[in-house]
Amino acid sequence: MAASKFPNTQYTSEQFVESNGTILFDFSGHTNKVCLLRYSSSPGNQTTGERLLAKGRRNCGESRGAAALREVQEETGYPCHLHPVQMSTRAPGPTETSHVPDQARSYPDLTEPFMLTTRVLGGDGTNIKLIWWFIAEIESVGPESVTGEEQFTAHFFSYEEALQKLTCKDDRTVLLRAISLVEGS
Repeated sequence: MAASKFPNTQYTSEQFVESNGTILFDFSGHTNKVCLLRYSSSPGNQTTGERLLAKGRRNCGESRGAAALREVQEETGYPCHLHPVQMSTRAPGPTETSHVPDQARSYPDLTEPFMLTTRVLGGDGTNIKLIWWFIAEIESVGPESVTGEEQFTAHFFSYEEALQKLTCKDDRTVLLRAISLVEGS
């Protein structure tokens, strides 16, 4: 039996967790803004000061897009929808046959994941977390306030402020890519 010519690692369902994250944009003002979460380690404890992007685990039977929207609304309190962007992907387009070359092509109005983060969990490398990233837009919200999960506080920031406030370098990379897709640059 031949081995694959491509290096790979296989994980059983007990070894991986699939998460879905969302960059939540507010396009309603003069300046476009993005939502960051401020995390406190547990209810009642002081805030750690970490600034994060909304993400969480996908439930069994749930689509990635639905999980991304559910998680961002649970954590921020803001209802939203996936925001279509033009982007390149190696996936065939919606009307193409499966016999297209495996190379990146640009398509308009996609609401697919725009980035994938893989994170090794634990020191032995036998567990992994996959984070599929989506772009979402806040629904118009009336004067009533919204509340998300107790350990998170959601705030909207300008792009520059958000990039400065994010705790993790990897989150900055994700946010920069989302901004470039939304702004068409």
